Amino acid sequence: MGTIIKTKEGTWRAQVRRKGKYASSTFRVKSLADEWIVETERLIDLGGEPSRINSGEVKTIGDLIDLHITDLQEVRKPLRRSKRAVLNALKAELGSVRIIRLDRAMLIKFGKKRARQGAGPVTLSVDLSYLRTILTHAAAIHGIAVDTEAVRLARTALTRLGLVGRSRERDKRPTSQEITNLLAYFESRPTIIPMARIIKFAIATAMRQEEICKIEWTDVDFAKRIATIRDRKDPRHKIGNHQKVPLLNLTGFDAWQLLLEQKILTGGKGRCFPYNSKSVGAAFRRGRNAINADDLRFHDLRHEATSRLFEAGLPIERVALVTGHKDWKMLRRYTNLKPEDLHKLQQEPQPDENEVIRNLAEI
Repeated sequence: MGTIIKTKEGTWRAQVRRKGKYASSTFRVKSLADEWIVETERLIDLGGEPSRINSGEVKTIGDLIDLHITDLQEVRKPLRRSKRAVLNALKAELGSVRIIRLDRAMLIKFGKKRARQGAGPVTLSVDLSYLRTILTHAAAIHGIAVDTEAVRLARTALTRLGLVGRSRERDKRPTSQEITNLLAYFESRPTIIPMARIIKFAIATAMRQEEICKIEWTDVDFAKRIATIRDRKDPRHKIGNHQKVPLLNLTGFDAWQLLLEQKILTGGKGRCFPYNSKSVGAAFRRGRNAINADDLRFHDLRHEATSRLFEAGLPIERVALVTGHKDWKMLRRYTNLKPEDLHKLQQEPQPDENEVIRNLAEI
């Protein structure tokens, strides 16, 4: 049975000794100490560990968010920009809500409000996923009594209302004319950023905009013609996800030749493409607008590159070595192969894959 003692400072110290476990915490109000004792005893009875934090100081969703961020910083896992933005938005909307007041009805109301504010199904889905992560973290790490089931039920309800859902897979692939026009536009306007070469390199390697701009010359293996992309984007483990990418000539552009041209420009020091990725994106958008291809995005070049690798005859496991996809099912969205292309594969001589295979085997 828990005990409560009034301290000389006028606060209330709560203690619980139960089933060989001990926990204590101090509160300014006695009713909070009573509440903490009930929660702690229930947690111990369920087989959990008493929280090492002061429950009297963690009462709102905002407190849980701060706790989550602090714990990540302690283990040197700083928040990425996107996650920080989501958590800040959640704190602004739900930060003052007491943990014990968070229920299914409140979350459904929250979801409808976010939808009226312009949040799409994917955005709201991310909001709820992060909220559940925060609650689960509090329960698992600190033993704080939370209701994660409320989030699941609210997600189900909001999904049925069409307010929560998955993103639609974008299958846009640049036309040959769009690529030709885009290259012609940039080649006729010499700038500090060699956009034409970057576009060709993107189609040759299937690299993302940010990946192209962060490769160091020390990451390039000149003997094997391989570039290492450090901390490559991954849904689960981006940090330490270093991947070796062969620099091939199978998509209509020679990645190795383009990199050698860039080496002459940079002197082979620092980054291979020493430009801000946001500046590259802005330049790309100016170009696509100038050629009246408003729906074209830089990421579509990765789509184009992946499709060309399939058209060159590479099987899915070898395409994955270039693109970095660990889940081969994700590659299906990039194929976009046309039935008539299969006839071309029979009629036209195929590119020599011997060197490609050797390179891939050495990765």
